[in-house]
Amino acid sequence: MHSLTPFGRRAFRFALTGWRRPSSPGHWHPFRDAACAVNSWSVSVSPRLFYRTLAFAEAVTWTLLILGLLMKYVWVPGEVGDLGVRVGGTIHGFVFLAYAMTAVLVGLNQRWSIGLIALGVVTAVVPYATIPFDLWADRTGRLNGEWRRTETDHPGDKTWIDRLLRWFLNHPVILIVLFVVALVVIFATLLLVGPPGGDR
Repeated sequence: MHSLTPFGRRAFRFALTGWRRPSSPGHWHPFRDAACAVNSWSVSVSPRLFYRTLAFAEAVTWTLLILGLLMKYVWVPGEVGDLGVRVGGTIHGFVFLAYAMTAVLVGLNQRWSIGLIALGVVTAVVPYATIPFDLWADRTGRLNGEWRRTETDHPGDKTWIDRLLRWFLNHPVILIVLFVVALVVIFATLLLVGPPGGDR
């Protein structure tokens, strides 16, 4: 931290310590207030709400992609149709990655098996499959409960991955930043690589 500026050190310290105390009246502390807001948001957004929101968004973006394909190959072939595919495909790809990462995070929190987490991710590959999977997971209680921020007597809480999960859940600012950065980096990398077989 010695190489950081005072501004950077404050930002790092506020993120690392997970501030929850509100600012004193009349005093505005941007980093602390932002951290407080993120902490409040992370408490109010349950794993169930977080997962179901992304599952629904993934289904919506499938609609955008399908409409783009219809524009390109049926309704308005040419540049306009290509634009529809690019826009729909870009939005769908971004939300697909966000959903996949959410499925892994929520699955770990809910103690899903590796197979069930993988199935949750794979449902995003099939159009609208996230919806029935989401309904099934909700109906069977696999989305119940809150974020696991504290250790319990459950044997699974002793593993390194659960300890790491709890640490991140107790530092939501860092978790959200890493989530967004990873999402953007993966998405940008895939854009640079391009579709299999090149652009068609």
